[in-house]
Amino acid sequence: MISAARVPRHENAVGCCSEFPGLLLCSVCEHDAQMDYYGTRLATCSSDRSVKIFDVRNGGQILIADLRGHEGPVWQVAWAHPMYGNILASCSYDRKVIIWKEENGTWEKTYEYTGHDSSVNSVCWAPHDYGLILACGSSDGAISLLSYTGDGQWEVKKISNAHTIGCNAVSWAPAVVPGSLIEQPSGQKPNYIKRFASGGCDNLVKIWKEEEGQWKEEQKLEAHSDWVRDVAWAPSIGLPTSTIASCSQDGRVFIWTCDDASGNSWSPKLLHKFNDVVWHVSWSITANILAVSGGDNKVTLWKESVDGLWACISDVNKGQGGVSAVAEGQQNEQ
Repeated sequence: MISAARVPRHENAVGCCSEFPGLLLCSVCEHDAQMDYYGTRLATCSSDRSVKIFDVRNGGQILIADLRGHEGPVWQVAWAHPMYGNILASCSYDRKVIIWKEENGTWEKTYEYTGHDSSVNSVCWAPHDYGLILACGSSDGAISLLSYTGDGQWEVKKISNAHTIGCNAVSWAPAVVPGSLIEQPSGQKPNYIKRFASGGCDNLVKIWKEEEGQWKEEQKLEAHSDWVRDVAWAPSIGLPTSTIASCSQDGRVFIWTCDDASGNSWSPKLLHKFNDVVWHVSWSITANILAVSGGDNKVTLWKESVDGLWACISDVNKGQGGVSAVAEGQQNEQ
């Protein structure tokens, strides 16, 4: 299943793709749509300043909550892992991050973060192994890390000037040590190192690593020639290779791979050069299919072949919500 495809600022899309249940296409004024862990609830956010939650079991779509608290367009929503309860984060042009929680069937604001000086464009929860930690990327160039410490309290750490002009996207690395599937002794506690990737208006993808409680820039990945609009760190089961997808205003999507366990050597491969801005990239749960959403009003699905080449296997027309498979002979033309 593909995770939800975020609709960019001011882009149009309609409906829900039944052929790919997790691939969601929002209506005209909506900017993001995300399924919860169990695939039974759908959260959306839009330019009308609202965050809405729908029950989507059995193919239905029943509005169960309309959350009001933002004072500007809401760009993105993110569900926390259910082990922490029903928790949803949202970020907005109003510079705020709001964390919502369901208690006894009622959704309420549980925390509001106002530490940014400009639009907050992206929110992403860390793997649940690390605790309840939210990364927030803002147009003020900073990235904030909000960590729940208990009793309703949140600790804030900020990476100032993470990206010149602004940060557009954040994505956590999986809580799996690269190569642990074949190297980790059974029963040994893994040595987790917290990492996440970010993309910004400086045309860069950056990788951040926590060292002794402080966040430091570990890598600076250069390949794009315009604003990086989204980054997505691929899920992992512990294979030696780490993978990140990035997309940009320049119309290009790159797949970055690192075979070095220390994370020091990343190499880019161009997946495709599109004729318009590419807004969003999203991995399937098994990390073998990448969904790409762009200004051409399509979501395309890409898969890597055994020889390492990426091919388009289908596309979703946002306007009609339809899916068409790409014939073998046409794959390289997409």
